[in-house]
Amino acid sequence: MTRASARLKPIEVPRLARKPGMYCDGAGLYLRVAPPSAASWVLRYMLDGKARTMGLGPFPEIDLKEARARALEARKLKADGIDPIETRKAAKLAKRLSAAKALTFKQCAQAYIASQRDGWRNNKHAAQWDSTLKAYAYPIIGDLPVAAIDTALVMQVLEQEVGPTDNRQRLWSAKNETASRVRGRIECVLGWAAARELRSGDNPARWKGHLAHQLPARSKVAKVKHHPALPYGDMPTFFLALRQQPGLAAKALEFTVLTAARTGEVLGAKWREIDAANKLWIVPAERMKSGREHRVPLSDRAIAVLSLLKPEEGATESESYIFPGAKPGKPLSNMSMLKLLERMKRTDLTAHGFRSTFRDWAAEQTSTPRDVAEMALAHVVSNAVEAAYRRGDMLDKRIELMEIWAAYCASKLHLEANNSDPCSPQSDATQA
Repeated sequence: MTRASARLKPIEVPRLARKPGMYCDGAGLYLRVAPPSAASWVLRYMLDGKARTMGLGPFPEIDLKEARARALEARKLKADGIDPIETRKAAKLAKRLSAAKALTFKQCAQAYIASQRDGWRNNKHAAQWDSTLKAYAYPIIGDLPVAAIDTALVMQVLEQEVGPTDNRQRLWSAKNETASRVRGRIECVLGWAAARELRSGDNPARWKGHLAHQLPARSKVAKVKHHPALPYGDMPTFFLALRQQPGLAAKALEFTVLTAARTGEVLGAKWREIDAANKLWIVPAERMKSGREHRVPLSDRAIAVLSLLKPEEGATESESYIFPGAKPGKPLSNMSMLKLLERMKRTDLTAHGFRSTFRDWAAEQTSTPRDVAEMALAHVVSNAVEAAYRRGDMLDKRIELMEIWAAYCASKLHLEANNSDPCSPQSDATQA
């Protein structure tokens, strides 16, 4: 119930605070009691034709005398045409920003990385965040208050000089891809800080409509460098040479070539991901760049490669890496395949480049539809509408494609080393 307009008496307020209702003290001040007995003071007023209600604090923490004093201060602001609610919000923000001065950009960056770590695919991503900020951002803005970071400071980071003493260049020009990542990471950290009201205003590290007017676009600074790839016409000869290489790295690279997979996916593969009965390698979503499970058809030759391997000693078969490293429980190093290519005197190549070799071969030497070849590479469909309607993974068509690819890779092997090739289906049949 709402009390009549008579002013409240201090002695009666405790009793009223136990009874739900609105009790008027006059001039817009009320004691509001919500069920069962939560009492607080509110001030009702009109401003620019709109009714507003301002909380003044809970009872009994705020007594009648203090509530009247707070209401009087608010009415004074209103009399000057100032909204007391907005004034209080501004004061709270200023207080937060004042406290935020003790939080540096580095502290906010570390907090941001910690908050996002569970959503990232692996620890390597978090390490890359930390290393790039440590190398390029922290020396300039790391110890500054996050609220003080402005466009000039962001530009100072992106235009810092790097390189040897006799050939210093600006970061944005000399290492554009790295600089672009640094800019994006600074933008994320500042956005995180703004969302927590640790800073205010526009994000000074944003690209579109801001830094895009102050820095040349990436496409104009540096051309995209693709991974060196072997021309597909040379693949049979290379594959023959690869099969003559000893060691686990050679098996890993052969498996990489035959599956057209990314090196990280191959090196991180575990035996539990192999469905031998259906000749499939099922890569879980958390290990895929797309964040979606990917089924890889295994050709007879890929299965033969796996048949030469066994789970690492001391590990359960399901949890064991297919290509284990020197340290127990760790996969083969990322550098293992590059070192193998060095021994083969093929420093002009990278393991990742064989995906390009496969793609060129599929486009120029087969009638494979583009979508099937792209799906074999686990590429994400960029068109949102097309992606929404595509539900399958074209597995049957990809099974046929990967068998043809394996046969092409091994074509010279069959001609020159069929009798001595332990991975040859014909050789296996002969031995049987």
